[in-house]
Amino acid sequence: MANLKDLKTRIESVKSTRKITKAMQMVAAAKLRRAQESAEAARPYAVQMNAVLGNLAKGAANSPTAPRLLAGTGKDAVHLLVVATSERGLCGGFNSSIVKMARAHARALLAAGKIVKIITVGKKGREQLKREYGDIMLRHVDMSEVKNVGYVNAKDVSEDVLTRFDAGEFDVATIFFNRFKNVVEQIPTAQQLIPAVFADADSNDVAPSYDYEPDEDEILASLLPRSLTTQVFTALLENGASEQGARMSAMDNATRNAGDMIDNLTIQFNRSRQAAITNELIEIISGAEAL
Repeated sequence: MANLKDLKTRIESVKSTRKITKAMQMVAAAKLRRAQESAEAARPYAVQMNAVLGNLAKGAANSPTAPRLLAGTGKDAVHLLVVATSERGLCGGFNSSIVKMARAHARALLAAGKIVKIITVGKKGREQLKREYGDIMLRHVDMSEVKNVGYVNAKDVSEDVLTRFDAGEFDVATIFFNRFKNVVEQIPTAQQLIPAVFADADSNDVAPSYDYEPDEDEILASLLPRSLTTQVFTALLENGASEQGARMSAMDNATRNAGDMIDNLTIQFNRSRQAAITNELIEIISGAEAL
């Protein structure tokens, strides 16, 4: 059994840890509110752009002059995976869930004889993937100095992807991130960027008919790069809210566990102290009886 000094030291250590986890929980809660507002504010724009481009894409899908971002290269041999994670840990399974999905996707592609290339956004994803896929990682985007994710950060990533696509470095691009649902649940998501894929409209809605000027191909050629940047920006915002929600939940659990540990150690300390006092009393009484 540990002596009283050791137990007291452990109790003080756990109390210090609890103060840190409680502070991190409060900071994450404050950051979560702002990150959640940003993610939710970006969703309507992304949804509406998806609807407009989806309507345009229907008319241009079979056109021989359709933009390459929509039609693709006609091949499915080389895949680019953009894995977006956080720069910091202590957020539960937030990063692991994204990396797990990306790793499973990469393994499936490699098993099918495809070529896989990886771009990482966020240090934690790079640290986990470089052990297995270090030789196929093209670039790492460091966002450790970025306090608030902006459109310029998404544009940096999307322009790199577009440049590589124009250079013929890959055929299909997919981004991996966590979509924010609530504080305790984040949904790992894989979203194809190139060739562009648009969700179908609700079957109960009647799609309006439009005449476009200029034609669909020209409008798509202009809007598809912006749509790709918007998708990357939305993914980064969803990741930001998911990270803070996961960290808030993880630090809350850590604070509760520290409290339980302090209670158990305190009981152990009191029992040890009582045993020591009882032994001293027994020694005093035994000495008095011997006299």
